[in-house]
Amino acid sequence: MKKNIGIIGASGYTGSELVRLLAFHPNAELSFLYSRSNSGKRISDLYPDLATVCEMVLTDKIEVADILFLCLPHKESQNWLSQNPVNEETLVIDLGNDFRLDGNFGNRNFIYGLPEINKKNLARAKSIANPGCFATAIQLALLPLAGKGLLNEVYTTGITGSTGAGQSLQATTHFTWRNDNISAYKTLTHQHVDEILQQLISFNHKDISLNFVPWRGDFARGIFTSSTVKTDLILSDIIQLYQDFYEEEPFVKVSEHAIDLKQVVNTNRCVIYIEKSGNVAVIHSAIDNLLKGASGQAVQNMNIAMGWEENLGLNLKPVAF
Repeated sequence: MKKNIGIIGASGYTGSELVRLLAFHPNAELSFLYSRSNSGKRISDLYPDLATVCEMVLTDKIEVADILFLCLPHKESQNWLSQNPVNEETLVIDLGNDFRLDGNFGNRNFIYGLPEINKKNLARAKSIANPGCFATAIQLALLPLAGKGLLNEVYTTGITGSTGAGQSLQATTHFTWRNDNISAYKTLTHQHVDEILQQLISFNHKDISLNFVPWRGDFARGIFTSSTVKTDLILSDIIQLYQDFYEEEPFVKVSEHAIDLKQVVNTNRCVIYIEKSGNVAVIHSAIDNLLKGASGQAVQNMNIAMGWEENLGLNLKPVAF
């Protein structure tokens, strides 16, 4: 039997991406799409690509649902849950950053939703904190080394598409500014650093210094990161370590060839490529920030929590051309 699903904040990028995914999910039935700012409008009026896919009217009324996705701006999920108590049997998946560092909220304990390291705890969970987009790409690039206690000082650069900044127009997302332009932002202070370190240090069993410089890219979606570390392991051993670590993971691919962002855009996949010169290794990773970095991973977490096939509704093909 299909599960009734509600999306809070359905008119944003992550909310509308969930609509696209769940409209074709065999075990999902979209029950209501909540939006205060666009109540009364059809979702397809805001996103014409959803015409014939989903014609539901956005509402500011909350209905009972088996599964609830929170696609609210950062720091708003706690307020929303405080004002709108949810049945304890309802699966709540938060795509914001409210519960990634401290999962305790009332009677709920949010489980960190990176499936590649937390699948056992996610099974039958009722509260899930979906990881951040940069946090997902960087952690997947570094977890195998952390698992062997091999991380000390890490230098990471990463470039993201404009959809990572959300739907609201800002000076740095306006087409005339973003087009033919790149820029660094939040150098060494990005909000995902604490989230990344919390998980990596628990694997590494010792402190790690992460120096992260994010970049705004001249494209709509996708994230490409490059992490530089020092290690005495030879390249073939590093590659084998990564292949073994991700052997059972359906959405992570360790590539033998240089990777491109187009390999992952419109998919829930992460691709990883490793290079080495002397005692310095560089681990490249690429994801779609709206899918594996947000809505796709949220659906992956839903599948795991509900005991369904992990890749259900997520067999997506990249847009190569």
